[in-house]
Amino acid sequence: MHPRRRSAVVRQDGGVKTIQLRRYTLVEGEYDAFLDWWREWMPRVRPARGFAIEFAYGVPETNEFVWAVSAPGDRDAFRALEEEYLVSPERTEAFAGQPQRITASVVSFVDEL
Repeated sequence: MHPRRRSAVVRQDGGVKTIQLRRYTLVEGEYDAFLDWWREWMPRVRPARGFAIEFAYGVPETNEFVWAVSAPGDRDAFRALEEEYLVSPERTEAFAGQPQRITASVVSFVDEL
């Protein structure tokens, strides 16, 4: 019998959060520039819009970057917050003038096991 999976994680304070896993393949030769940009902007813009960065890992040998972001509430609450984030002035500023450094991405919600 498999343990029951939950689409939202119960936090220590009893609240619920949803986690989204983001996996990117980066443009050849852009790994370091992407990491510099990400480190400068994401720890500021995501939390400013209600998200928490759970972790971030890079794999330079394969030009991969994997990170997870969470938000309070269920998946619908996450989606609503994401819609607001996508049109926010903070995100617009972060992406202004940036070249496309991601060749492929897989973004999905993850379940607690």
